[in-house]
Amino acid sequence: MTWLVPLLVLVPLLGAAVALGLLRHQKLQRAITVVVLVVALAVAATLMVLVDHHGTIVVQVGGWDAPYGISLVVDRLSALLLTVSASVLLIVLLFSIGQGLAADDGEAPVTIFYPTYLVLAAGVLDSFIAGDLFNLYVAFEMLLVASYVLITLGGSEQRVRAGTTYIVTSLIASAIFLAAIGLVYGATGTVNIAQISERVAELPEHVQLLLHTMLLIGFGIKAAVFPLAFWLPDSYPTAPAPVTAVFAGLLTKVGIYAIIRLETVIFPGPQLNTVLLVVAVLTMVVGVLGAVSQTDVKRLLSFTLISHIGFMVMGVGLGTVTGTAAAVFYTVHHIVVQTTLFLVSGLMERVGGTTSTRSLGGLLKAAPLLAALYLVPAFNLGGIPPFSGFIGKLGLFRAAAEDGSPMAYLTIAAGVVTSLLTLYALMRVWDAAFWRPKPAAEAAAPHATTAEPHAHLRSPEPAPLTVSEETGEAFHPGGSVTVTDAPHASSASRPTTGSTATAGEAPTKVRLPRMLVGVTTVAVLGSVALTVVAGPLYGYATRAAESLESPDRYVQAVLGGDR
Repeated sequence: MTWLVPLLVLVPLLGAAVALGLLRHQKLQRAITVVVLVVALAVAATLMVLVDHHGTIVVQVGGWDAPYGISLVVDRLSALLLTVSASVLLIVLLFSIGQGLAADDGEAPVTIFYPTYLVLAAGVLDSFIAGDLFNLYVAFEMLLVASYVLITLGGSEQRVRAGTTYIVTSLIASAIFLAAIGLVYGATGTVNIAQISERVAELPEHVQLLLHTMLLIGFGIKAAVFPLAFWLPDSYPTAPAPVTAVFAGLLTKVGIYAIIRLETVIFPGPQLNTVLLVVAVLTMVVGVLGAVSQTDVKRLLSFTLISHIGFMVMGVGLGTVTGTAAAVFYTVHHIVVQTTLFLVSGLMERVGGTTSTRSLGGLLKAAPLLAALYLVPAFNLGGIPPFSGFIGKLGLFRAAAEDGSPMAYLTIAAGVVTSLLTLYALMRVWDAAFWRPKPAAEAAAPHATTAEPHAHLRSPEPAPLTVSEETGEAFHPGGSVTVTDAPHASSASRPTTGSTATAGEAPTKVRLPRMLVGVTTVAVLGSVALTVVAGPLYGYATRAAESLESPDRYVQAVLGGDR
């Protein structure tokens, strides 16, 4: 079944090429993109079962044996993250279709959404199967190119500015990573991860430290660990809700995956474990303090994203099977839950016209289902029992307690404080957006601007509004394309029933497109399902960690022979 592995990259890239040639046929674009991601999910799930029963699968591209050719490697860790990532990519795609992100206009710049999204998917999936550092670098560059297009979608000044910050930071990380690859090749004569693992122990300790540190810095920027996470809160919140959701769920986890692989296969010793634990503590605490100080839902979630990256780094820094297993489990949990919260924030913006907690209010009355959709993943991220967030954190704390060092106990204390402050920040949003009445000034001004006032593309003379039967969107069929996360910010496109809001009172009820609500509900149920299958999932993560903590297995699978 080795032929399945290359399909994870080939199918999305071929799908992107076909979709790019169908810019004026959005229904075909849409169908192709959905089919491609369904195929990717099926392949990933199949590989997850195969590697768990039969061991690591290795493909030598072009028939060139390692270390001379390109190795594609799928072990338990890769297969698990491939399956979760493909699921998230598909869910977010369906949400974007429901939102009408790619408007039905062949000349609009947003018609490149689908091919770009598939290139992003190819980069994410390639990152998890790369068996050499240069292929991993290529996967990162695919991510960078696609994510820059997506983060600036719509061309507003705010998004271009945020995209510039994002791409400059990403290019710096890529330059550091590329320089590190050059140094690794100069020191070991190879870029194959398995062969590096064999040869790196022969290097002088100071050379090992230099290579280890450079790679860790490059991966740390992409994972958004403190103090390398300064770029994230200003970049992610400006993008459309589906883009922000997939970025938050997957892009930082690619960096975490690279760190896990670095610390368990390339440099399996405890050389920088203490540094990682210090970074984990600072990432958790600084990130959550940033979240507590925010009044915008998207920025708040961006800071919680940073803070909870610290939990994963904590597990890796412990350098034990139990720590790595908990980190892997928590990575899966965080991908699903953080993506879900950003999708819910997109719905909140559609109903309230903004993501500012100073202007939101009365959403519990306007959209009761939305209130439940927010509350469940919020409790999960905060670590309330019996959700998967609690299970993952409990596993991390247990691993730290087994370590028994003062630094390990400090990480436990930081984790507890971070969890409590996360719950406080998320419940403050609940109180402001759902429980309290809408502020009088906002209710009296139905045309209030959104958090992204320039996120629109409009022609000079818009045609009359038409409502799409497919998405529920209001659009201008002949001369206007609107790209916005808050189409209900104006009365012209607010599909409400009941009377118009008066001062201090939200609309009686807001009808959201059924597809958006359905997809978000599936995402929320998926986050709950992690709790239901926590036992088997944690067992799988433990088996993955056991393989990772024995790098000889990886080396033998890739290079073969008696090693």
